[in-house]
Amino acid sequence: MRLWLRETAGPALALFASTGTLLCCALPALLITLGAGAVMAGLAANVPGLIWLTAHKGQLFAVSGLLLALAAFMKWRARNAPCPIDPAQARACMRMRRAGTVILAIAVVTYLTGGFFAFLAADLLL
Repeated sequence: MRLWLRETAGPALALFASTGTLLCCALPALLITLGAGAVMAGLAANVPGLIWLTAHKGQLFAVSGLLLALAAFMKWRARNAPCPIDPAQARACMRMRRAGTVILAIAVVTYLTGGFFAFLAADLLL
């Protein structure tokens, strides 16, 4: 349990936070682009947190960016941490390191996608 917590907790938390950036900005833009404005109106009416996220997108991106930076720093700092000597535990340790790296990369892509739709898409595409 402690190995999972050390290797993937930070990236998983950053992924969770960066998913909020997709919900606030990329999802509405995608639905409107696809001509599903009625679906977007239904979501806005039934999911009040969606409107709150959109209204506070600056703070959302700041917190998500901070969590991403913290997770990346934790991964960088633990890059040379020793794995256990036991071969099975060493394989599990390396698997957790790769999983944490993949999760962190997905979180960064998610954050950048949400940032594009939140701050750049309207200026570039309209």
